Amino acid sequence: MTASHKDSRIVRLAGALYLVIILCGLTAELVLRGPLLEGSPDEVTRALRAAVGQLRLSLVADTVMLLADVALALVFFGLLRHISAPLALAAMVFRLGQALLIGASLMALGSVPMVLADAPRLAVHMTDLHAIGYDVGLILFAVNSAIMSVLLWRSAVPNVIAGGIAAAALVYAAGSLARLVVPGWVDVIEPAYVVPMVAESALCLWLLVAARL
Repeated sequence: MTASHKDSRIVRLAGALYLVIILCGLTAELVLRGPLLEGSPDEVTRALRAAVGQLRLSLVADTVMLLADVALALVFFGLLRHISAPLALAAMVFRLGQALLIGASLMALGSVPMVLADAPRLAVHMTDLHAIGYDVGLILFAVNSAIMSVLLWRSAVPNVIAGGIAAAALVYAAGSLARLVVPGWVDVIEPAYVVPMVAESALCLWLLVAARL
């Protein structure tokens, strides 16, 4: 069953939301926040003090990403429930669970500018707490991605993209678990993050261009 003309606009909406998530997520993590959190705690403290505005911009980007993620969870449920209502519901729940954890972790990150003046080391620890919340959220997103891959396999999306989303689920789960349990493995797993980047970008483009689900 492919999307009707009316549904195709909703499919493109899903693609647009996915694009917002990708762009805001990468901008917040790699461009705005990531460079500030490299080095020793003292170096991170100096970087944060010198670029509080940049950190706040990363919070804005993450908040926009979060809102788009919640909206996409609802849109995907509406689009995929005809394939399997229980699986579509499960995917929505895990994606919303991820959003909840990331939202909670943003509160820790948002406190950094206020804590920085009086307790700089605590401010650095708050960035660590944000990272942990993000990783736990990505474990939920890994489950969401695994469920989505099953739904997409049964949809009009090419199987290679559905398979890529399944592979992305493995990378997200392995990467987040490594950060939480065996941090020494992170550098080994990190190059594999190109898999979810390619798979999710391909899905985003399919939704925007083909508008079939």
